[in-house]
Order: sequence, then C-alpha cells, then structure tokens
Amino acid sequence: MAFDARKLLLDMFEAAVDAASPGKCLPPHLPAAPAGRTIVVGAGKAAGAMAKAVEDHWTGPLEGLVVTRYGHGAPCRHIEVIEAGHPVPDAAGREAAERIFASVEGLTADDLVLCLISGGGSALLALPAPGVTLADKQGVNKALLKSGATISEMNCVRKHLSAIKGGKLAAAAAPARVIALLISDVPGDDPSVIASGPTVADPTTSADALAIIDKYQIAAPAHVRAYLESTQSETLKPGDPRLDGVVNKIIATPQMSLEAAAAVARSAGVAPLILANDIEGEARDVALVHAAIARQVYHFDQPAAAPCVLISGGETTVTVRGAGRGGRNAEFLLALGVALDGHAGIYSLAADTDGIDGTEDNAGALLFPDSLAKAAAAGVFAKDRLASNDGYGFFASLNNLVVTGPTRTNVNDFRAILVARQG
Repeated sequence: MAFDARKLLLDMFEAAVDAASPGKCLPPHLPAAPAGRTIVVGAGKAAGAMAKAVEDHWTGPLEGLVVTRYGHGAPCRHIEVIEAGHPVPDAAGREAAERIFASVEGLTADDLVLCLISGGGSALLALPAPGVTLADKQGVNKALLKSGATISEMNCVRKHLSAIKGGKLAAAAAPARVIALLISDVPGDDPSVIASGPTVADPTTSADALAIIDKYQIAAPAHVRAYLESTQSETLKPGDPRLDGVVNKIIATPQMSLEAAAAVARSAGVAPLILANDIEGEARDVALVHAAIARQVYHFDQPAAAPCVLISGGETTVTVRGAGRGGRNAEFLLALGVALDGHAGIYSLAADTDGIDGTEDNAGALLFPDSLAKAAAAGVFAKDRLASNDGYGFFASLNNLVVTGPTRTNVNDFRAILVARQG
C-alpha cells in the first residue's frame, strides 16, 4: 500500500473526535447574557469540557454545576464540575442530580438556565423517582447493560424511574428561560433520548418501559414495577405548557464526525464511503454485514472501488454471555476478524469517541489481515475469545488496543474499514 494503514485509521479517528470537541463546536451557539442570573447545569461525558468552553467564551457573571464521568473533568473557575459513576449510577451522581435540580428552582423570567447535555448523562444524572432507590436504579441499569437492549430502550426505562429526566429538569426551572446545548450520541439524534432528555418532552410511556423490562426479562423489584404501573411515573409529554419556550439545540452529531474522518481519507487519496451514522444491533451481527461489504469492495469494486474506506457510526450492543473483558467496539472488531479470517488487504479500526469502550481503559482497537494468525501463534484464538466476549484480551495480546484516555466528548462509536486495491 502507498499509505500507512495504521496511521490513516488513527488519523481518521482523531479527526472524528476533534469535530465534536466542545471547545470547537459549542462557542458559536452561546446565547446572549440575560438580564438576571445565568445558571449553568449539565450532565454527560462532555459536561466538564462543555462547562470550560462556556467559561472561556462567556462575558458576564455565571454560576452552576455539572456532573461528568470519573476522569472526564475539566478545570473551571465558576462552574463546579463533579465526577460520578458511569455506566452504573452511584451516590455521587445522585447527590449531583439533587443539587442540580435544586439550583434551577425558584428562578425568575429574567434568569437563564444553560443546560449542557451529552452522552452518558442518563447514568450520571441519577435522581431516583419517589419510592425508587439508587440501588433499584443500579440493579435495573446493570441488567439492561447486559441484556442487549438498545440505548433508546435503556433510556426509556431510565426516564420513567427518574425525578429529573424526561423534561422534568426544564419544568423545574420555569419561568426561567431554558436553553439546552446537546452533543448527540444516539442514533437519529433524537433530543429526547440524549441523556434521557432532561429538558425534552418524552413521547414514550410507562407502559413502554414495562414492556422493555419484560422483553429482556429484567428482574425488577415488585415496588419498581408497581411504580411504573402508576400515573406518578409518567414523564412530560409533547405539548406540555411547562416546556413552552425551552430551546434544545444539537451542536455536534455523529454525522459531523464521520464527515470529518471522510475528509482525512480523501486527502490521503482513499475514497470514503459513509455507510450510515446510526447503525444499531448486536456488535457481532453488524460485523458480519461490514465484512461482506468489505469483501465486495475488494473483489468487485462495489459499491465503491478500492482503495476505499467504509465508515460508519451508531451504537451497537453486546449480549454478555462470557466473562471476558470487552466493550462493543472490541467485540465488533473481533467478530469482523473472525468473519474475514485473515482476508488480504482489509484493515479496520473501531473505537468509542468518548475514549472508553465499555468499562475498560481503551477507546477501541485495530485489526489487520495478520491479526488472527499472530494471536493464534501466541495461543490466543479469536473464536474462543469471541465466545467469552473477550475482545479486550484478544487485542491486548497483539498490542493493538487504541488508548486515548477520556476525550471529554461523545458522539458514539466510530468504525473505519480500509480496503486496499488487489496486488
């Protein structure tokens, strides 16, 4: 190849992450300062960096509090940044949510509440509904994470067990003006799903949440089911007057990041083909489809001629059956490797733009044509590791993990499959 496959794939990933950097995408969307107070609140993996971007570009007094994942904080002077548990909520997240909710109560029409919302905010903004405990939420959340439920399904349940999500944060701030700036990490960029929509009306119902619990056979306590069967558990619906005048503005999306990566490929003389920005499904099933497309490009120059790079985003799921260490990107890549079985000329990267694939310390990993053979020579077999959901262990044995540390943004997963020209 006339180019370095590893470098090109890593450069593309870096461009995808940079396109969603709060310091770049947030400042153009800041509103004018109000006559009264400016209260900044927020939650998500990008919340700390978003708060810093606000402080760096705001002219006038402000105050507030945001909550982000452990290790994802940023230095701020006026906005307090609290770190808490993700993907399973913890007591720090509950305390932060309580303080955030209290900070927006009792405001006037002259005040502004600036909400900074990003992926991960649903677990981080943990304010259980009346009668529901943090332990209840933790148990349901852990079960959903292992079940293979989509992010939309998980957030539907989370909203209906929360006192702050599903538009309830914005309702508490009335009559203050509420402007929410959102970095999307969900397929379709639906504001009501991003961080479970604390400032957005919710079209889903408590009956929907119960149906999801039943679909995935989640062992929810009896009092949690009883709460979901009550009218108390409903979220704010479209048309609710308490949300009149609330502005929800998406400032970064997965599509924007995929296009930034495509530009890097194009500048290297490789044709980019964006497949989709919102792919969902089991990681190993999505991998089979990507492998088939890559082989079609390599052998038949369809749907694009090699050299070509297939780019996709979205959020896959993993139904955990084994005891291995591996997030959804490592699982995708390992399944892709098994499907390609050492196919010549096909290289790939899959990583989470937040820098953390699942609960491990890597963003994702890299796969090369000789990866399976090298691992097997060391006694590490791809099919066995896939059966135990141990993508992390497989790629760690090859020193092919992608480790960035927290990126302090989140526009979901990034996948790039580079297909070289034959010969």
